[in-house]
Amino acid sequence: MPLEWSGLSPELLLTLDRGSGEGLRAQLERQIRDAIRAGRLQVGERLPSSRELACRMGLSRGLVQDCYAQLRSEGYLATRVGASTTVAARACPPVAPAPEAPPAPRLVADFRAGVPDLGSFPLADWLWALREAGRALPTAALDYGAARGAAELREVVAGYQRRVRAAAADAERTVICSGYAQGLDLALRALAARGIRTLAHEDPGAPAMTSAAAAQAGMAAVPVPVDEQGIDVRALAATGARAVLVTPAHQWPTGVVMAAERRRALIAWAQRRDAYVIEDDYDAEFRYDREPVGSLQGLAADRVLAVGTVSKSLAPALRLGWLLCPPQLVEPVVGFKELADRGSPTLDQLALARLIASGRYDRHLRRMRAVYAARRAALVEALAVHAPGVRLTGLAAGFHAVAHLGAGRDEEAVVAAARARQVGLYAMAANRAEPARADGPRLVLGFGNVGERAVTQGIAAVGDLLAG
Repeated sequence: MPLEWSGLSPELLLTLDRGSGEGLRAQLERQIRDAIRAGRLQVGERLPSSRELACRMGLSRGLVQDCYAQLRSEGYLATRVGASTTVAARACPPVAPAPEAPPAPRLVADFRAGVPDLGSFPLADWLWALREAGRALPTAALDYGAARGAAELREVVAGYQRRVRAAAADAERTVICSGYAQGLDLALRALAARGIRTLAHEDPGAPAMTSAAAAQAGMAAVPVPVDEQGIDVRALAATGARAVLVTPAHQWPTGVVMAAERRRALIAWAQRRDAYVIEDDYDAEFRYDREPVGSLQGLAADRVLAVGTVSKSLAPALRLGWLLCPPQLVEPVVGFKELADRGSPTLDQLALARLIASGRYDRHLRRMRAVYAARRAALVEALAVHAPGVRLTGLAAGFHAVAHLGAGRDEEAVVAAARARQVGLYAMAANRAEPARADGPRLVLGFGNVGERAVTQGIAAVGDLLAG
């Protein structure tokens, strides 16, 4: 995008040595010439006006004009009547372009999971919220804010979590963070500071990310199997861990909803072991054919750290989330947040608070539930037509499902064959910590960022591969 200088001169770093014996004009010409040759000044870039440069460097304007005239005659600079002085088109030697990688073939459909419909981001509502937040912004709010987050957003988030997720939330125990990754990191560091050295996590799940985050906090990560009721609490107890990461509302990636009995057993384990549960409230906003499931944190606020974000409900690029902390972990979490970045961007926090408080956030969620439900139906219908033997699970909520392939099928081979047909499929293997625990070959099919038509066309293109 071209710069709109509106009569202002750009800055340009030049230095003169008045004691060197070299003439000032010669020094000026040489430095501008070298800057162009070295690429510091690119073709078309604007130089300061002769008056402005002379004033900045303590030179006469005539000397600067003579310098510019000499460089124009050498072909380094160009000037048009009524326009500024710029680097001439032929001033820099041509640079051989780097070889471009051949463009990746466009996919008929990309069933990558974990991505919401980016095209449905409520941009008009977000810009409205930013304007409203900016219009009412006190000058003091432009200073470094509180590391725990803007009070207005913490109040709104706590109220929303109580209303929609049945959480035991209040603003004082809510810490704003920069998305799920930072929320998990802060939680793990606070637990490690209490002497906890082992983190259990669901298998299948997100083993690579979880293990890396645990290692950063000085903890070991151990997988625990998930069945149709959720995490196996008996297997969890056998690990000796005192912290566990779970996705109870819609387990990633199996889509299992943690059963009530399993929830009670998990809370009892935490109380008995003086342990903590980190609840990733994954996909809790989008549910279809089941009753709403409340937050695990609402059952034991002193033992559960709940991480929530707007990455799935709005867009990952916003990098905004929150932690609902047990009372004894609030200050450690805030301390690590302050060390990490001193706080998330204040204006964005205030905009999100306006968006939620105004009801526009709820309206967006209602609309997206209908969008994802239609894509979910398109996926079910397309598989019934083109691969009727493939069973789908995990459809009660969220915007991904699990396709169960026939026994003995090779997940990676199916993925590779589908890619050759310009369809992106994704194997369950990447989500398994221990392949021996695999429950048959499966694929994870995301439909959040795939339109209904693309869902139908993609499944039609690979139906025979899925059916085997």
